[in-house]
Amino acid sequence: MDLFDEVQEVIDKLRPYLQRDGGDVELIDVEDGIVKVRLKGACGTCMSATLTLKMGIERALLEELPGKIKEVQQV
Repeated sequence: MDLFDEVQEVIDKLRPYLQRDGGDVELIDVEDGIVKVRLKGACGTCMSATLTLKMGIERALLEELPGKIKEVQQV
């Protein structure tokens, strides 16, 4: 399994929580430890999107894939 698939697996675990609030996340790319995602639905326009991105998605990826992920960016 490559890193993209590993990241997708973690995001799939988080997806129900985002969807519960009317949002979603799409994995765009993983390159040199930088994960690029697009927040969709309510998450795309929510004022807490940065918090969701950094404290939710990024934190989960850093915990689940230690040493493989540097940062999560919204594109």
